[in-house]
Amino acid sequence: MSKGTHSRFHYRFLMWHFNTRLRYVLGAGVLFCLFVLAGKVSSIMGWHHYVHESESGQRFTVLVNTWRRPDLLKKSVQHYSSCPRVDAIRIVWSESREPPKDSLVSDLLSYVESASRKSTHMIKLKIDMHDEDNLNTRFKPLNDLDTDAIFSVDDDVLVPCDTLVFAFTVWTSAQDSMVGFVPRMHWIQSEMQDASFPRYIYGGWWSVWWMGTYSMVLSKCAFLHQKYLDLYTNHMPVQIRDYVTHKRNCEDIAMSFLVANATQGPPIWVKGKSYEIGTIGISSLTGHSEHRTACLNMFMDMYGYMPLVHSNVKAVDARSTWFW
Repeated sequence: MSKGTHSRFHYRFLMWHFNTRLRYVLGAGVLFCLFVLAGKVSSIMGWHHYVHESESGQRFTVLVNTWRRPDLLKKSVQHYSSCPRVDAIRIVWSESREPPKDSLVSDLLSYVESASRKSTHMIKLKIDMHDEDNLNTRFKPLNDLDTDAIFSVDDDVLVPCDTLVFAFTVWTSAQDSMVGFVPRMHWIQSEMQDASFPRYIYGGWWSVWWMGTYSMVLSKCAFLHQKYLDLYTNHMPVQIRDYVTHKRNCEDIAMSFLVANATQGPPIWVKGKSYEIGTIGISSLTGHSEHRTACLNMFMDMYGYMPLVHSNVKAVDARSTWFW
């Protein structure tokens, strides 16, 4: 190759290299501008991670079940009173003593009043007193409700506000269903020749993770229609409530049976973080799964069939998901 030819080749190579790098730089700049523009447009159009209160008048009531854990109750009320779309907070109080006015009630009121001042809505707070310590009381019908939607939650479970509001929008599209964050399942154990019905086994979270299916969402962290409180207390077979009272367990499974029997369909599992701030719960006790399995089969016998329906559908907020 001659010296002139070599020079021309070298020059063309440098120009190709320069143009290639320039295209990469320009491409990156265009992508950056598109991201910025998308952020500006979403801000202008109101496309945010959660739905603002001004977009809809729909709200829900937070129903907090508590038991001798005032510090956790305070954290729960303080958190949920700060979330958009909350109309009221109702506390299920089943202790023999009344809640201390100075050390507890005054703090709860201050949390709600502070949140209301930052919002355009006055959040209501009411403590519903019950004479007995009974798991069925968490589903007693509530007076003076202004919402159809109930978010049932234990005092030691916190759901981030944006995730909670997303779950509420899911519920509004299927208001007869239970919509929640804690899925559980049942699977068939055996076709017993001497039994009228097959026997089932209760499956916890690892069963859901392994099988990729569920048939219940637990009421410790779920939306449901307020009509189910009346159905549970006044129309569900009394033998089921008696069983829950005696065993001190499975009120959440009983509610899942009730809703599934009414809808003939599955619940809806919402993908989202929930945080347990307590130290110990009933699920950590020895024999918990066995007790839950016994509940499944007892309730099935009382209903005369298995109403729970399996599903592998999960609701995901696409605005917070990069990969589909």
